[in-house]
Amino acid sequence: MTLAPIVAAIRRGGALTACAGLLLAAHGHAQATRARDLGVPLDGTPGPLNAITDVPGVRVGHATIIRGAGRRVMGEGPVRTGVTAVLPRGDNLTDPVFAGWFTLNGNGEMTGTTWLEESGFLEGPVLITNTHSVGVVRDAVIAWLVNRGRQFSWALPVVAETWDGALNDINGFHVKAEHAFAALDSAHGGPVPEGNVGGGTGMVCHQFKGGIGSSSRRVTVAGNGYTLGVLVQCNYGSRSLLRIAGVPVGAEIADLMPCYVTPLSGEPDARICGRSAPEGPDAEPGGSIIVVIATDAPLLPHQLERLTRRTGLGLGKMGSIASNGSGDIFIAFSTANPGADRGPGPVALSAITNEQMNTLFLATVEATEEAIINALVAAETMTGADDYRVYALPHDRLRTALGKYGRLREGAPR
Repeated sequence: MTLAPIVAAIRRGGALTACAGLLLAAHGHAQATRARDLGVPLDGTPGPLNAITDVPGVRVGHATIIRGAGRRVMGEGPVRTGVTAVLPRGDNLTDPVFAGWFTLNGNGEMTGTTWLEESGFLEGPVLITNTHSVGVVRDAVIAWLVNRGRQFSWALPVVAETWDGALNDINGFHVKAEHAFAALDSAHGGPVPEGNVGGGTGMVCHQFKGGIGSSSRRVTVAGNGYTLGVLVQCNYGSRSLLRIAGVPVGAEIADLMPCYVTPLSGEPDARICGRSAPEGPDAEPGGSIIVVIATDAPLLPHQLERLTRRTGLGLGKMGSIASNGSGDIFIAFSTANPGADRGPGPVALSAITNEQMNTLFLATVEATEEAIINALVAAETMTGADDYRVYALPHDRLRTALGKYGRLREGAPR
């Protein structure tokens, strides 16, 4: 077996990759093309990395599992899945952050949210994986914390999911504790790998290849500068509804629909790659999106919940209707107010007022929209279980569509 495909995968994603049974770690990576590189006109001022890691202290890690090809054999593969981890305070695991959460449509899971809502704190990292791996990842987080010396009688980690069963042998349970450990151990600051990495490896977004995306905004509130960052795992949406910068990109690129390279028994001809697509509008496929919002603005738990509710407005700009089959679940945390849970006695806190939150609301909408576009732009065409293929959003045709509607930002590289 050659190492070339593994090295190439790592160079593309910058993640820890499990391929053909081997585990390799890589912290550096070449940053993939992003929305602004293609001339997508986006509002707001991003941070230097335009990523959730622009918020000081926040770290992101991935474990990516790509193995096998051809027909699906349960328990063997092909495997196209992984785990993504977000650490609010990096190596500081003993200082919880204020947090809030919201579900726009609840056909999904995010563990630990009952206590998060009750207490107002996020106590540890946030992990994202596939639907059938939530349990093993949740248990692995507890073991990881114990192994790092955390002292507690009980823990309720936050682990979220989206479904990757079209490309991945999801019922084969290929995500193991070591993959969660790898995502957590590899978490670092700097640019965030996007597209086909971590929990986003096998995800589909607006019927193009989806996955992980990130963005950030710099804002000024009452004379003070703050950063708000967003990370998404996008796996939702219909092609016909896709909008990018207000342009009906889904209508402009109506071909390149997911398909089977090799005919699968019982599938209509229209589902075979290279044959005519079905006529009429496509139905909204079942899918989900997880959004993690981080900020260093001093916000209280109820204010962070208010931020998560604005995430849906960013999704709406992309063409989401939060369909019945979608799990649209969002979490936000603030790294301000360190030591807020430490007693005894009252703790002095700082917070902006509700009247000062509009700038952060706008930043949330903008960064959510751009993070989703970045996920679509970074993702690469993938063929997975049963030779099912999901195409990447073609960059040249996106630029053509933007130009047709007068929305291509001048001066962007071609």
